[in-house]
Amino acid sequence: MSTLDQAREALRAKQGAGARYDAPEAPARALALARSGTAYFARKLNELSDAALYAPSAVPGWTRAHVICDVAYQARALARQAEAATAGNTIPPMQEGDWAALEDLDLGATLPPRGLRHLFEHSAVHLDVVWRDLPGPAWDLPAPDTAGQPRPIRAAAMDRARRLWRGALDLGNGARIRDLPPELRDH
Repeated sequence: MSTLDQAREALRAKQGAGARYDAPEAPARALALARSGTAYFARKLNELSDAALYAPSAVPGWTRAHVICDVAYQARALARQAEAATAGNTIPPMQEGDWAALEDLDLGATLPPRGLRHLFEHSAVHLDVVWRDLPGPAWDLPAPDTAGQPRPIRAAAMDRARRLWRGALDLGNGARIRDLPPELRDH
């Protein structure tokens, strides 16, 4: 049993009977990368003053507010897919209009600082809860990506991890490549 498995077992024993957990079939490593990426992105976001949210990011033509919206809108789109899978409904495609359309990002980037911070926090928590409640077999259901190509929902966890860690770098306020987990440094 790995150290991570031992830690999970200890946490389950401590939390008791009413707690909910990821399904055993869930992609544990990818979810761990996404969750640590969420914490890292949140830390870099919280280091920014309100005024700094509207300064240029490391992405040409985008402010940091655009990066925040991009990361948050991706979480919303992934949550919609996982919710559909949990309900047994047709899984909607990850369309560009869901989260990466420039006009959507431009509009979102006009939110006040508190709204931007809340958008990120709420979308991250919502996605984490939806993933936690996703039944084990649903992790292997096909879900269309942004190109309309089917891939198992489990691939979304690694997509999310990459977007979060890349987003932290894109904020342009001190995140470093060497801060990224080794398996994400090449992307």
